[in-house]
Amino acid sequence: MQASAKGKLFLVPAPLDFGCATQTPLPETMPSGTLAAAARLTHWICENAKSARAYLKRIDALHPLALPLREQQVTELPREVHKKGDHEAGGFDARPLLAPALAGHDIGLLSEAGMPAVADPGSSVVRAAHDLGVQVVPLVGPVSLLLALAASGLNGQNFAFVGYLPQDAAQRAQRIRELEAIALRDGQSQLFIETPYRNTALWDALTRTLQPTTRLAVGSGLTLATAATRGLPVSAWRREGAPVANDTPAVFGIGR
Repeated sequence: MQASAKGKLFLVPAPLDFGCATQTPLPETMPSGTLAAAARLTHWICENAKSARAYLKRIDALHPLALPLREQQVTELPREVHKKGDHEAGGFDARPLLAPALAGHDIGLLSEAGMPAVADPGSSVVRAAHDLGVQVVPLVGPVSLLLALAASGLNGQNFAFVGYLPQDAAQRAQRIRELEAIALRDGQSQLFIETPYRNTALWDALTRTLQPTTRLAVGSGLTLATAATRGLPVSAWRREGAPVANDTPAVFGIGR
């Protein structure tokens, strides 16, 4: 590479087993080409340095890293980006993080699970790359939202991801009713997620608040041996127990 050439920003997916009791072997969920491309990188922007290095160690066992793990340049996104999001225009300025790319080094962008910048931090880095004329290269890997949608039985031609629902019970119920109204009126499936250990509270709110004929789907532990996906009318769910463990990453969906 010529000294004057800019590096590229690679969006590197991570397996969906982050924080889970067991891990799925990488070859079962991650394309070899993606892992090989990641192994060639030596500069990283990530959500969490500890989990990024743990993932690189798993990659190294299959595709030797271009540099030893201790020599990899790993930079974390600021904590406020995790808490407040980085997708708002005029928000966090990620351009300084891309200085290595302007110097000719390829950079990997990594979140803790799935595709960075999709239901995870990273969009500010992608936006900055475009502003600086740095080529953005998304690599192939698991995206929990699309896996859950495909397995839900809900409308996959028209859907929206709305992030997290409010924690306050009254506000959460109001938001559920708003999303249900959109789903029933427009046929647009509504997808959302919850942090582990809040699944039960959300599920109870959904089955109490939604209309009996509204379809409710959940995909949990996706790509793990314990993965489960199911979608039924709310009236049927009310006769059954919660289908998702409280500590398991899950994607929820409602539709008609």
